[in-house]
Amino acid sequence: MDSNQTDKQLRKESEINRELAIEEAQRVAEAKRAEKRAAEETEQLAKDQARKEAWLAREQAIEEAQRIAETRRAEKRATEEAEQLVKEQARKKAWLAKEQAIEEARKTRKAGESEKREGK
Repeated sequence: MDSNQTDKQLRKESEINRELAIEEAQRVAEAKRAEKRAAEETEQLAKDQARKEAWLAREQAIEEAQRIAETRRAEKRATEEAEQLVKEQARKKAWLAKEQAIEEARKTRKAGESEKREGK
């Protein structure tokens, strides 16, 4: 009977050792998964950061381009307004000269008519 008990005890110890080995293998596997998960999270964070930085750079480039375009439009508008003002002043000056010429012609004609009447 003693050998039968020894066999049972050896089998039980063998079973316990096998279970311990399985548990250890599971702990190692879980540790590897946790390590892999942490590495993936770190990589994802780096990708997200790079994506945010790229987005921010793109937005800043767009804003800068819009600012430059607005500056150019404002400069063009100022130039066009100055040109329009010069044209308007020239038009007014020409109109005034024309009106003065008409008035001078009217005065000359009136003076000529007066002379004709007096000369008769």
